Formats: sequence, structure tokens, C-alpha cells
Amino acid sequence: MPLESGSEDDRAALSNVIDPSEYTNFPSFEDHPASRKWNLWSYIDARDGAQAVVRALGYDKPGFDHFVIANADTVMSRPSTELMAEFFPGTEFRTPVDGTQSLCSIDKARRLLGWEPQHSWRDHASA
Repeated sequence: MPLESGSEDDRAALSNVIDPSEYTNFPSFEDHPASRKWNLWSYIDARDGAQAVVRALGYDKPGFDHFVIANADTVMSRPSTELMAEFFPGTEFRTPVDGTQSLCSIDKARRLLGWEPQHSWRDHASA
């Protein structure tokens, strides 16, 4: 998603934007984890995605930056490392992954934009 920020070009990649009304569907993903592996089981709450876009538009540094915008957790209740072992065996992890932590690193957006997702599907639906 290209964002115009002054004369510079910044990009924010939003992963699987979800409206909160869709959270009731998330528990059904447990029975079919392969259907969600296409983006490493990631998602972004639409409200958090909007806040990330606002932050990116206000990011006024020279040059080009790319930000991955995803929730801090996955759509699954199974640990992320377990999902990776099943669907992408032999994958090397460069950093530790705890529990259902997102496999899409949002560290750069946290660090440079001061952005942090505020909404998790777990606050709205039972796993």
C-alpha cells in the first residue's frame, strides 16, 4: 500500500485486514490451519491498521521505508512454532517466537512509528 508522505514514498504492508465482526469466525480456523498458512496465520484488526496508516503518514524521515503491519498474535490458538514445524518443516528461526506470536515481524513499525496493535481477536471470540 503506497503512502504519500511529503515528497517521499513510504509503504505499509497490511496483512489480512479484519473487521471485528469477523472475529467470531476465528475459532473455526483451528480445524483447518492449512487454509490460513498463506500469510503465516497473520491478520490485522481494521482499527489497528488505520492507526498504523495514520502513523506512517506522519513519519517524516527522508528516504524509503517499508513497514509490515500485522497483529502481535496469529489467528490460531496453537503455538506459532508448532504450526511452522507442521507446515514449513526445517524453517530456521532467527529470533525467538513465543506462544502465538505473529510470524510477521512488526518490530520496525513499533520502533520507528511508535505503533502497537491494540486489538486482538482473543478479546472478542473464544479460541
